[in-house]
Amino acid sequence: MSDLLERLRGRGWRMTSQRRVVAEVLDGDHVHLTADEVHARAAQRLPEISRATVYNTLGEMVSLGEVMEVSTEGRAKRYDPNAHHPHQHLVCSNCGTIRDVHPTGNPLADLPAAERFGFTVSEVEVTYRGLCPSCAA
Repeated sequence: MSDLLERLRGRGWRMTSQRRVVAEVLDGDHVHLTADEVHARAAQRLPEISRATVYNTLGEMVSLGEVMEVSTEGRAKRYDPNAHHPHQHLVCSNCGTIRDVHPTGNPLADLPAAERFGFTVSEVEVTYRGLCPSCAA
């Protein structure tokens, strides 16, 4: 069973065939998918699944904290099932491809106390931007 499916089952989430297919599509080695991409892949496995069911299922997974919604400027939201694994994102400025990256060091420690303006910082989001190999070619 996949990591995402195990986490959802552990939370007591009722696992319908539609929910299972959406979770299976999201899990594993992937590019962060849009809701429409999730729907297209889910429909290959379960042709009767509706776009509304996919959107609702993704929303529930985000509300549970098991999937992260990743937004990039002017592009469709993408869904990241690696919500429990600390990481940052590398985004192609041209096509919007998103990859998980795991930089070394502590980005929270890199923010000098004078630049915190009295905030108690609890988390950091860093997005690296550039061109993927396909767009750079």
